[in-house]
Amino acid sequence: MLAEPKLKILADFIGQLNKEELIWVNGYLSGLVATPLKEPSIVANGTTAKKVTIAYGTETGNSKKLATDFAAKAKKKGIQIRLVSLDQYKLTDLPKEEYFLTVISTQGDGEPPVTAQKFYDHIHNNGFKLPQLKYGVLALGDTAYPLFCKTGEDVDKQLQHLGAQRIAALQKCDLDYESTADQWFDTVLQQLQVTENKVPVITAPAETKKPAGKLYYDGIVQTHINLTARGSSKKIYHIELVAEGVDFLPGDSIGIVPENDSLLVDQLLQLVSVDGNRTITWKNETASIRELLISKINISYLLEKSVKHYATVTGYEIPAAKTDLLSLLKQYPLQKPELFEQVVDGLTQIVPRIYNIASSPGAHNGEVHITVLRDVFNKEEGEQTGLCTQYLENKKEGDTVRFFIQSNKRFRLPAPDKDIIMIGPGTGIAPFRSFVAERDTMAASGRNWLFFSEDKFTTDFLYQTEWQAWFETDTLTKISLAFKNEDEKPASLADKIITQGNELFEWLEQGAFLYLCGEKEPAGKAIEEALLKVFENQTGDKIKANTYFENLKKENRYAKDLY
Repeated sequence: MLAEPKLKILADFIGQLNKEELIWVNGYLSGLVATPLKEPSIVANGTTAKKVTIAYGTETGNSKKLATDFAAKAKKKGIQIRLVSLDQYKLTDLPKEEYFLTVISTQGDGEPPVTAQKFYDHIHNNGFKLPQLKYGVLALGDTAYPLFCKTGEDVDKQLQHLGAQRIAALQKCDLDYESTADQWFDTVLQQLQVTENKVPVITAPAETKKPAGKLYYDGIVQTHINLTARGSSKKIYHIELVAEGVDFLPGDSIGIVPENDSLLVDQLLQLVSVDGNRTITWKNETASIRELLISKINISYLLEKSVKHYATVTGYEIPAAKTDLLSLLKQYPLQKPELFEQVVDGLTQIVPRIYNIASSPGAHNGEVHITVLRDVFNKEEGEQTGLCTQYLENKKEGDTVRFFIQSNKRFRLPAPDKDIIMIGPGTGIAPFRSFVAERDTMAASGRNWLFFSEDKFTTDFLYQTEWQAWFETDTLTKISLAFKNEDEKPASLADKIITQGNELFEWLEQGAFLYLCGEKEPAGKAIEEALLKVFENQTGDKIKANTYFENLKKENRYAKDLY
């Protein structure tokens, strides 16, 4: 019998569930009752895999090599590994870690490597505690120097001071570090190894029907960085949103309703001599004109029917053309301010902009990551930026972005033992970062092959360090890249696909699933034509090639998300 307070909590929780969710919870509770209750874990390859981050700080590359070798060894034993350089490590992740291993060298007079300086300063200068963290430090150094392995000693001591628990004693390594490091890694692996399948296996529930209407989340911007390097012809932003209770699967997207620039709205109101604080009702919403123009009403890209409505209200003959409200008001001024409210009645609502989710529920709990290309186009007034691009570009860390999840059941990962081929030109790479991160946390046995193209290798290789880490630890089996050459010839992912057509077809014949994401024109069309060419080369004629492609679709082994 439950005590009254617990019974109330249970009743409140059950009251929020639909029928399908109740069925899943019933099965889950039955599993718990039938087996001894231990800490829930993710099971892979018959063993319980713990999530472990291995972060390295290096000047010469030795720490990276050791960390990479250990990550590969651990993954083969079914342990979930995230490999990252300390200069790429997100410091806000540290309190969330369960197991954290660092391989770090010492430079000069006992100083950390440049790539580890930010991490080193963070753990020494911030007043926080890490009671849940289990850690180990492998320190590289040179006994010829008096402060041998000083950085590793400092990190080990400070993590313990912050309340973290060692799973292996600090190991110092001299220049001949291989055997010593291997012994330390074996000790750590023994600590991480777990018993056979004696704990309840928690599997992801089947997708259930969402409640009617969109569920909105208020995401806090945690990270906002430009992924492209200096010298790139474009800006592509990586934005991380943290939201409580956010629920999505790899392959899903988010919808963001952008707001109009408040300065633009003020300029518009001043032009028509209208008080922005005046309250009106627009499409069943009552608020000030200024609030509605900022958050609800489309003033940037007017539909033809809005322009026609403006012409009816004002009496002007206006040609049908793409325009914005400010340009329209300047070219065809209102005779009196009172007409503005009638103009507003004919305007439409701001439509959501959809972005593929670039994060994984397993690897980035409670976070939604998106990859945003700065959309620039030319108008008579000069260069302009897309509404949502500008809205997101101006966001800073700590700001709020309102969004909803848009499910995409046709763009889902297959079973963990199935191979996947991912073709993602440009920002089309976003969902495949989610795919591979998720498969990495699951210790999925299926192979993963990525095709990616962008302008330049040196400035536009999106998420380069992550792909390299996944490749070095065998999570990413193969990667095929297309960048502009020295003569600035445009990259052709279609040519790369045709060139590697024999192997691609071999993967498909062995049951691989094929995915395509990116712009519909021209990249998406060219890639599908290239795939047909591969199938024609392999089957012998065009009719058989088309049949082969159609069969992939019927078997749900080809999925695309083009925009």
